[in-house]
Amino acid sequence: MNVSKRHVTWFVLLAAVATSAVAIGQDQAAAEAKQRELIAVLQSNAPKAEKAITCKHLVIYGDEQAVPSLMPLLADAELASWARTALEAIPGPAADEALREAMGTLQGRLLVGTINSIGVRRDARAVDGLVQKLQNADADVASAAAVALGHIGGDRAAAALTQALTGAPAGVRSAVAEGCILCAEGYMAQGKAADAVKLYDAVRRADVPNQRHLEAIRGAVLARGSDGVTLLAEQLRSDDKGRVGIALRTARELPGRNVTEALVTEMDRLSPHKQSLLLLALSDRHDDAVRPAVLKAAQSGPKELRITAIGILIRLGDVSCVPALLQAATEGDAELGRAAQETLVRLAGKDVDADLAGRLPQARGKLRQVLIELASQREIQQSLPTIVSSMEDDDPAVRAAAVQAVGVLGRDSRHVAELTRLVQKTAASSERAAIEKALLAVTGRVGAPAVTYLMPLTKSSDRSLQITGLRALAVVGGPEALGAVNAAIAGDEGDVQDEAVRILSTWPNRWPDDADAGEALLRLTRSGGKMSHQVLALRGYLQHIRGSKSLSNDQKLARVKDVRPQIQRPEEERLAIAVLGEAPTAGALELLTTLSQDAAVAEEAYSAIVSVAAADVPGLSGPQRRQALQTVLDKSANNGTKRRAQEAIKKLQ
Repeated sequence: MNVSKRHVTWFVLLAAVATSAVAIGQDQAAAEAKQRELIAVLQSNAPKAEKAITCKHLVIYGDEQAVPSLMPLLADAELASWARTALEAIPGPAADEALREAMGTLQGRLLVGTINSIGVRRDARAVDGLVQKLQNADADVASAAAVALGHIGGDRAAAALTQALTGAPAGVRSAVAEGCILCAEGYMAQGKAADAVKLYDAVRRADVPNQRHLEAIRGAVLARGSDGVTLLAEQLRSDDKGRVGIALRTARELPGRNVTEALVTEMDRLSPHKQSLLLLALSDRHDDAVRPAVLKAAQSGPKELRITAIGILIRLGDVSCVPALLQAATEGDAELGRAAQETLVRLAGKDVDADLAGRLPQARGKLRQVLIELASQREIQQSLPTIVSSMEDDDPAVRAAAVQAVGVLGRDSRHVAELTRLVQKTAASSERAAIEKALLAVTGRVGAPAVTYLMPLTKSSDRSLQITGLRALAVVGGPEALGAVNAAIAGDEGDVQDEAVRILSTWPNRWPDDADAGEALLRLTRSGGKMSHQVLALRGYLQHIRGSKSLSNDQKLARVKDVRPQIQRPEEERLAIAVLGEAPTAGALELLTTLSQDAAVAEEAYSAIVSVAAADVPGLSGPQRRQALQTVLDKSANNGTKRRAQEAIKKLQ
């Protein structure tokens, strides 16, 4: 028999449907069985705690069959809330009937809870009963009825609530107002804005707490649509902070370009502070009238408003806003200028970069300075040639901005060459310091190719230029740079020699490429012409040993021992301890034990002893490690060190 693919597909689909139907049937059968078990618990003498959990399960498994077993619990103070939770979730009219019946028999808190559940279920057939409860002597009951009527809504509820709004006791009136507002929201959802307006306005006129007035004001404005702008403007002019606040919130919600335009017009009538607040609210609206309004505010008006508008343009602005922002950045007001420049830095878009770069070549004075600073902060590389030429501008502020920008943007040896040339022809110490800072930054990025341009500085007759050259060479490192530093140390110019020693003592650790730096430091520890040179060299040498990747732990220990006679001060002892603590050997443990006898560095030594003894070190036996750790436990005053020692001993056991 031939069977088409189409027929096969139908067979598969029918089989799947049949399988699903069986599964659904099985699930339904299981759910019904579960419900029967739960109902049996409610009808039994089970503890109330068990019945409470059963009610919770009936939220999932319950249907109308469970209602008769839940109804008696509505009068039980301990189980009523659990029963109501289940009844709120059970579909069908039976649960509504049970709650309505309970509303006619219960009192006090139990009645309040039942009314709340009726409100949750929005049972329209309960309206008449709830209207009667509005007159209840118990304020809590009357209040619950008012809110429930609001949730249910409709003309009957609205009429009853409106009538109660003027005659209800003071303790109930707030809840009645809440019911009116909820009922009005229901009208709005149904598209009955006119009916909603009547309720909102009734609450606005009523003697109710201010919070209800504010809620009604918001609703009344939104229900009126664009005609609500007049009411909204009244609130903005108010001296009441709450009314102003609700107006600002509503200004964000009321849609329409015409609303935006009306609010922009209203802004001119407000105080500068309120203008700024309203502008922030306008910036959260979504129509094409917002950006022009913000841009206009950024260009003129009270300073507070302009600064607010400039800040908003970070989010809303584009390349069209650049001219206005540059104008604000260069007017001369420091606060306004900072705000405008920050916005220009953060304004998104490559077209903004292109616009700023295009303006730079023709700009002069303050504008040129600001554009250079922006190019630096936005990292606009295409502006770099113009910025380099600006390092010799007649305006000192422009020169300073350009030098700083080259330090940020410079990437190749040409920029090193320009900076070294400039530093040699600059006399002012403050400008030289700025050029040196930029030179060090660019040299760090360029690396070895920069050495060619730096070496002439070290041979200058100007000692400050020699020092600048040495500092820049230290950023690069390497044999040629190291040779220049050693030559300066061997020279007879005191301040240059001092700086060269300091530079060598902090030489970049590029072992083994700069291994000669370690040897130079070692020689200087023994032959330095000044004690300060020997001390710096010793510290630098110990730091070199510690950072070396090519020396073994035994070699590091040997080098520390080699300079042990020169280690006389606690500062150098601590450096030696740091080396030994990170180079665990049996000899390191022995030397650390000796160093721990100096009270000035004892705790550092104890901490390092724990690090070494806790490591699996060849040639160091378990008893030796335990003894060292026990010594730390006995002598250290540092709880953290002692805790580490105790943990290490436990691991050894």
